[in-house]
Amino acid sequence: MTTESEEKISPPNFIRDIISNDISENKHDNIITRFPPEPNGYLHVGHAKSICLNFGIAEDFKGVCNLRFDDTNPEKEEQEYIDSIRQDVEWLGFHWETNPSASDYFDQLYSYATQLIKKGLAYVDSQNADDMRSNRGSLTEAGKNSPFRDRSIEENLQLFVDMKNDKYSDGEHALRAKIDMSSPNINMRDPVIYRIRHATHHNTGNKWCIYPMYDFTHCLSDAIEGITHSLCTLEFEDHRPLYDWFLDKLETPCHPQQIEFARLQLKYTLTSKRKLNQLVQENIVDAWDDPRMPTISGMRRRGYTAQSIRAFSEIIGVTKKDSTIEMGVLENCLREDLNKRAIRRMAVINPVKVIIENYPEDQEEMVTGKNHPQDPQFGTREIPFSREIYVEQDDFMEDAPRKFFRLSPGREVRLRFAYYVTCKEVIKNDDGSIREIICTYDPESKGGKSPDGRKVKGTIHWVSAKHATTASVRIYDRLFNISNPAKLDDFHNALNPDSLITLDNAKLEPSIETVRQPLAYQFERLGYFIADTHSTNETPIFNRTMSLRDSWAKIEKEQNNS
Repeated sequence: MTTESEEKISPPNFIRDIISNDISENKHDNIITRFPPEPNGYLHVGHAKSICLNFGIAEDFKGVCNLRFDDTNPEKEEQEYIDSIRQDVEWLGFHWETNPSASDYFDQLYSYATQLIKKGLAYVDSQNADDMRSNRGSLTEAGKNSPFRDRSIEENLQLFVDMKNDKYSDGEHALRAKIDMSSPNINMRDPVIYRIRHATHHNTGNKWCIYPMYDFTHCLSDAIEGITHSLCTLEFEDHRPLYDWFLDKLETPCHPQQIEFARLQLKYTLTSKRKLNQLVQENIVDAWDDPRMPTISGMRRRGYTAQSIRAFSEIIGVTKKDSTIEMGVLENCLREDLNKRAIRRMAVINPVKVIIENYPEDQEEMVTGKNHPQDPQFGTREIPFSREIYVEQDDFMEDAPRKFFRLSPGREVRLRFAYYVTCKEVIKNDDGSIREIICTYDPESKGGKSPDGRKVKGTIHWVSAKHATTASVRIYDRLFNISNPAKLDDFHNALNPDSLITLDNAKLEPSIETVRQPLAYQFERLGYFIADTHSTNETPIFNRTMSLRDSWAKIEKEQNNS
């Protein structure tokens, strides 16, 4: 039995409730959903919600989900995008029943369009685009019938055949459904269902010079595949009467039910494909998979896990009401997941050298470190220690306040897994910068415990200078510094100048694998990091996936109060 507290925290999903009711009423023998992206760009975090919903619903009800490419716009679609979409869906942990394309149905769609003409429900319009747009009307004014609306069925059939047979130029004619030019729903005002477009299609080549429109294609593709529940975002709610009109007027195998849900709107993020493409084309980011991009490939490269994205999609739920989700919700899902699975290692990304003057110059030894502080199943590792080590510049302060519990002259700190050290002297360069810090160590304090029981408040991480791997580290942050960049006329004004900081002299513990691994590391005290897709043993590159704490919470509070 579900308790009251469980009901309060259970994420809403009205679609699951609808399908459960349909099953109880024996409306369907098998649940079939589909995820139908257009291959004109890379998928983003908003698509991830739809992927998790469509494939998750199919899994929940032991049904199937198809991955279908909505490829009716040949000028914008590329094989690169198709390959990336397949990779993203598989990476999220989902598998499709079939992987058709809308273009696979072009012959059937042409036949359906011919049926509409024969029923007197479609006609070839010879108005130019401007006249057609002008005569469509507005939200407050009815449209006007096309002067070609009453062409005979025979004439329309011949014109449509001639359109198919490449007898006309682009825009010379269009096939429109004959519905109602005075309908309060503009989508029902004789929508175009076929247009002439001379372009090579990635799948069908040059077989076609006419291409069906989305509203016509989508519902009929659903019907051909036997989709039971066609799940789409709220902007298609006004299109549902047209979806149903085509299915009602044509002899289709079934009549899928379209259900709309609120799309994912995430703060500090743009999800417009056009604007994301602009970021790439203007070299604001280096590619669609730039780790600052909200694309699934960019998030994967940054170090997001599929489990964290699926958990995020589940937490935010499925509703009919548009809302904007805090970026911190997604980031916390990632932190929770990485905290459980990330192996701990030590790295120093802003190094300063420390020389332990009373440690023998020719001596090296191993200290033992846990790979995960909470999970013993991760085991331990041996870490090399020597006379010269690197520590973080931020872990040293020459004139430190009383509550600074790290390294400063005369103060003792614990080196993680190693010894107590005390700062004795600071050696500086001519320009005043620190060249090296001189310390002494307590040889009886190995493992971080003193035999006399004295307390040391500060613990810092370190890397042996002799054994360290030098790497570039990229500190990524949010690409935009305001919560809703989409509302701006020019999103360039909201770009965060500190969205990428590159540090080229980071020092890594030698046990860190520099070639891309499926599992991220937690660099102790610094955050979660993963080897970049371009990282090699010769030129190691690490991306910071996420800090250990939400550094934006205070910033957002200040913005809200301003």
